[in-house]
This record gives sequence, C-alpha cells and structure tokens, in this order.
Amino acid sequence: MIQYNPKDWLTFIFRFHESDTFRQLMPMMLLIGAYAGGVAYLEIEYWKLADSSHVKNLSLIHTTVGFVLSLLLAYRTNTAYDRWWEGRKAWGSLVNNSRNLAIKLSAYLGDDHDRDFFRKIIPTYATVLSQHLMNAEVSKMLFEGLDLDIDHHEHHPNQIAKRIFQQANLLYTSGKISGDQFFILHDELKAFTEVCGVCERIKNTPIPYSYSAFIKKFIFFYVMTLPFGFVFSLGYYVIPVVVFIFYVLASLELIAEEIEDPFGTDTNDLPTPKMAANIKKHVEELL
Repeated sequence: MIQYNPKDWLTFIFRFHESDTFRQLMPMMLLIGAYAGGVAYLEIEYWKLADSSHVKNLSLIHTTVGFVLSLLLAYRTNTAYDRWWEGRKAWGSLVNNSRNLAIKLSAYLGDDHDRDFFRKIIPTYATVLSQHLMNAEVSKMLFEGLDLDIDHHEHHPNQIAKRIFQQANLLYTSGKISGDQFFILHDELKAFTEVCGVCERIKNTPIPYSYSAFIKKFIFFYVMTLPFGFVFSLGYYVIPVVVFIFYVLASLELIAEEIEDPFGTDTNDLPTPKMAANIKKHVEELL
C-alpha cells in the first residue's frame, strides 16, 4: 500500500505513479480523442450541420443521463471502499487478538517449551492467512521449528487454527491452565477463524457481474455520444473535453475495481504481509 502525505497537493497533481489511472487509460484516451476529432470534423467540415440541427439537442440528454451515471459511480465506489475497509478492520481484529492471546499466555504459562510453541505458531497463522488470501504458495519454511503435520493440499489457516486450539486444550487437560483460564482464551482462539471467514467472504464474493458490466457499457456509450451534441458549442475543443470526461468516469471505475479485492498484490491493496510481520514482532516481544 502506498504511504503518502495527504497534505502534499503538488505531489498528487504533477506526479504520475505507476498505478495512476492516467497511465492505464492513456491508450483509450488517445483513441477517444481521435474519435471525438473525427466526429467534430464530420459535423463542422463535411456535413456542415447548422445550429438549428436536432443533433444539437443531444446535449440535453447527456445532462440528464450524466446525473444518473454519477449516482451509479458514487454507489460503486462506496461499495468497493466498504469492502476494502471491512478487510482492514478484519486484519486489525487479527492483530489485536494475536496480542491479547500472547499477553494472556505470557501470564499463564511458565514452561518455556509451551511459550516457544505459541511464540511461533501465533504469527504463523497471520502469515499463512496472508498468503492464502493472495493465492500464494505457502512455504514449508513457515512451519520449521513447529511440530505440525500440515497437508499442503488442504485449507492452511484452518489447520493452523486447529493446532492452536488443540494445544490450548492440552494445556487445560494437563492441568497447566485452569478451566477459567481456558474459557478466557476461548474468545481469542475463536477470533482467528472468524477473521479468516470475513476475509474469504470479501475475496470470494465479487461485485455482481451484470452490475459491473452495465456500468462499463454505460460509461462507454455515454462518452461515445458526447461529441455529437457538444460540437455545436465547443467546436474542436470538444476533443480535450470528451477525453477529460472519459478520464474522470473511467478512473472511478478502475479505482473501484482495484480496491474491491483488498487482498491482492495491487499498489492500493492492504499490506497484509507487513501486518503479519508486525504480529510476529509483537508476539515475540510478549512471549
């Protein structure tokens, strides 16, 4: 995820980051500019349409339809950001629960072997979940130093969560912690799987295809018909105006596409590997 100073306006305006929508849309902007220029030439030089032509009234339709399009794009962007923020809250919950579990275990456990096991396995869950959400191959090196029988063809986070719960239950059955202490640990133990479920729900449930496809078609046909009506009032200046309108509308859709799945490798996705590394650092300090 990009780290930036929100007060640095000049950087935002004059710097084009590699993930900036301007770079992604540049080929389409050039094509649309050429298209708008062609329409302007036909209406002004070839067909020589008069100001009384009914084609001029197309701009009235764009004014009405543009309002509807702006509402759709606002809803689209808000929905995508809600998914991004829900993913961030889920990982914030994972960070807090990992810390709380480590704090309680540090107070309950006196055996160095038990402390060492939880010191390794709690951060391992966060790292495995991060790679699981990015569809990355889970390295066997993550499990070095842990007595784990991991099946790499099955759900990795569930296997780690299961092993954490089994070890906590073993502490109770062996008398190393009391029933009340085991009950206190239960909320943090349950939270691991709940966080995984929230993240998988976000990742595996994209915006409905029909809705996303409709917005793209709406933007395309809206922009393609803009030059016909605005040529009468703008002349050849319709070229930069249409290109700019396309840039604004298409950028909103591209941004929504990128942030609706916050667990990928895009620039604006959540830095889950970094958060997993912070969990490892904090748990090692506590245990």
